[in-house]
Amino acid sequence: MMRSRWVGLVVAAIVGCGGSTPSGGTGTGGAGQGGAGTGGAGGAGTYGVPEQSCAGGLVCAGISCCDAALVPGGSFPMGRSELAGDPDYYPNGNANELPEHTATVADFRLDTFEVTVGRFRKFVNAFNGTPPAPAAGAHPLIPDSGWQAGWNASLAVSQAALINNLKCEPGKSTWTDAPDANESYAISCVSWFEAFAFCAWDGGRLPTEAEWEYAAAGGSENRMYPWASGAAPDNTLAVFDCMHDDIAGCSFADLAPVGSTPAGNGKWGHRDLAGGMDEWILDWYDSEWYSGAGHVCDNCANLLVNRVDVRMHRGGDWSGFSAGDTSNLRASRRAGADPLQRQGELGFRCARSAP
Repeated sequence: MMRSRWVGLVVAAIVGCGGSTPSGGTGTGGAGQGGAGTGGAGGAGTYGVPEQSCAGGLVCAGISCCDAALVPGGSFPMGRSELAGDPDYYPNGNANELPEHTATVADFRLDTFEVTVGRFRKFVNAFNGTPPAPAAGAHPLIPDSGWQAGWNASLAVSQAALINNLKCEPGKSTWTDAPDANESYAISCVSWFEAFAFCAWDGGRLPTEAEWEYAAAGGSENRMYPWASGAAPDNTLAVFDCMHDDIAGCSFADLAPVGSTPAGNGKWGHRDLAGGMDEWILDWYDSEWYSGAGHVCDNCANLLVNRVDVRMHRGGDWSGFSAGDTSNLRASRRAGADPLQRQGELGFRCARSAP
């Protein structure tokens, strides 16, 4: 199996920066960030319809699978602290997590759950290869962050091709051709382009790296893990390291439906920000982003294609990278993969505008 790569190359980067921070809202669910344009007639249906992936009702852990919890905006120390005593101090982390620096995000809403098989099935059922329109799925405060026509060739050309893509790792892929017991499991084996297209179709967008870490770290609390800094990960807090079934060895039984470890919820109620699936992020990867263009981050994202063609993903995954290693569950951990890569441990969730 080809695993996601930790990348240590210096890559080119630019920062997209927004304007003023919009006023916040309250509550969860509701309207999402609409994408620009629609799919063609008979294509993927209308892009930008908020939460159409839950039309008819899909329930995860007792609430709508499309619930999107508000994340009140603010500033926080992004990256890993090198100061002993800080809540996210971790002396053995990767150099790409340094230096810790101030990042600011506006109010936004982030899907409470990772996108499930049941939600993604609605997209598959509507899909025939039609891509989003240019600028669909854009961050409202970051120019040029939406879909680009040059990405069209990276989407499947048909529904059948998309379904075939979702079967990338037999025994680990969560997709099934017919609805069954996997509907509340996180979808896996999606490329970055398919994740972006789904979010645009569902009235949302991929979160920026700063937004995702802000939510996972509890904002200015700067937590090491989504639930806290002091509690070490175990299988009551996260689905990771093939521990879920309490049986030695790694099998599909070590994956769980989304929201199965509520004790590990983040500050604003988000589930599985550590473990479950690693999650695709909007940004391109840059090992020196924090010391370069990303050092001053005000609603920013790294939008320039880099030499090694790697997109960010965050959060750690259900099977783990090595037995007993919990460092991948830290909020500040960074990793990347080829945007066309598919894995049985790689999924996503969408961000949405605050009401």
